[in-house]
Amino acid sequence: MTEELILALDAGTQSVRAVLFNLNGDVVAWSKQILPQWEVPRPGWAEFDPELYWQMLCRATNSLWRDNPGIAGAVRGVTLTAQRCTLVNLDDAGGVLRPAILWLDQRETNIVPGLGVGWRTFFKLAGLGETLSYLQSQSEANWIKAHQPEIWERTHKFLFLSGYLVYRLTGVYVDSAGCQVGYVPFDYKNQRWAKPSDWKWRAICIEPRQLPELAAPGQTMAGISREASGLTGIPPGLPLVAAAADKACEVLGSGCVDLHQGSISYGTTATINVTSSRYIEPLPLIPPYPGAMAGSYNMEVQIYRGFWLVSWFIREFGLSERLEAQEGNLAPEEVLDRVIDEIPPGSMGLLLQPYWSPGLRRPGLEAKGAVIGFRDIHTRGHFYRAVLEGLAYALREGKERIEKRSRQKITELRVSGGGSRSRQIMQITADVFAMPVTRPHTWEASALGAAIVAAVGLKLMPDYKSAVAAMVRCGDTVFPDEESVHIYEKLYSRAYKHLYRRLKPLYRSIMDIT
Repeated sequence: MTEELILALDAGTQSVRAVLFNLNGDVVAWSKQILPQWEVPRPGWAEFDPELYWQMLCRATNSLWRDNPGIAGAVRGVTLTAQRCTLVNLDDAGGVLRPAILWLDQRETNIVPGLGVGWRTFFKLAGLGETLSYLQSQSEANWIKAHQPEIWERTHKFLFLSGYLVYRLTGVYVDSAGCQVGYVPFDYKNQRWAKPSDWKWRAICIEPRQLPELAAPGQTMAGISREASGLTGIPPGLPLVAAAADKACEVLGSGCVDLHQGSISYGTTATINVTSSRYIEPLPLIPPYPGAMAGSYNMEVQIYRGFWLVSWFIREFGLSERLEAQEGNLAPEEVLDRVIDEIPPGSMGLLLQPYWSPGLRRPGLEAKGAVIGFRDIHTRGHFYRAVLEGLAYALREGKERIEKRSRQKITELRVSGGGSRSRQIMQITADVFAMPVTRPHTWEASALGAAIVAAVGLKLMPDYKSAVAAMVRCGDTVFPDEESVHIYEKLYSRAYKHLYRRLKPLYRSIMDIT
């Protein structure tokens, strides 16, 4: 086989995938391993054995070679993307000390490092005292040191999942700067570890020795070790190229490389992103995250429990659709699309605010989900459609915030993630945003983004502009319906945009009481 291929490994929340791409961006071969459900030792916690990620990665790659004999010889490089904010503690022998704390985890601690009077006064005067307290209380490192000090004492390396998998693949403690999204002392502007004088080292108990070396996206981090080759079937010595976190790769894999191109991801966390060459905070003290192209930034607004809301609805209210989907070998979302086909835009007055989890600034720490407008005519179908509409409203609000901060209108929208497979959510998104929305040509947008970074890093493509032009294509486009746009515009501007401000005092009262 003479075709040059790139192996992209994608470790998500629900599965680990191994995808082979050619330089046209086509999926040549693909393997997927479903991850078991994460552990919930206490309400709000979420943990997972890191070894299982590695085992599933090995299964995925071995399945790839088994189903495609001889194809490994065409692979020119490997790259890795992974879920963000999932952290692993390793001892000095590289052994796992405790289950990984997943990004879904909501534990917090009030036992935090002292920041000093000067810094605390500064944050208080800047009106950011509550934000600082939230960051410190949410830090996984601070929690472990406070509640499992014996574990923290033995922690030689504290790595994101991406860094852990790089270690297993190469034996080297290195990670991509594009994967550093979380409560660690990272300088988001310069995309490197913070300087020793930075306040983050005081706010978070991590020491520099516990962190990996950083490589810029596109740099070769190391070669695949012989040990890892024996377990994965990946040829030894093959270069492992730094990519970025899954959302950043998804933005690039959707072809969104400029401020006017919005990338919507209907994943477990729903997001809207644009790529910027400048450091612009989407909200004060909330940094833009590293982009998949070295030196770029993603301005991102998150709906924390985004398309998770659909999974939640299916689990709690969609038994019949779940069973029908199993019998017909369909996704439950496809069955539910039919359920709401006859329900008009606006869900007959049912309006949902999708804040099932609080945020940092907007929504704030007190935020909760809300549904208003119930009447006796409403069914499960109305509620489900209201979920989809609420997510689209929240993402449109995020779009407007990004446009205000960047002073650039978003004129194109690409939609990816599991939710993009739903015909109804694509149409609702087009109607709420009053814009055409386009899917990428492949569902594996995150893996494709990682492959694009590797293609440029390995000099298989001259630059990102050429790589995106060659490897990214638009799939189908959904156009807005004029009548639906009219209804959604009124509901959004006259009702949804006022909902959070009106309910905020009640949310705070509920939080204080409970």
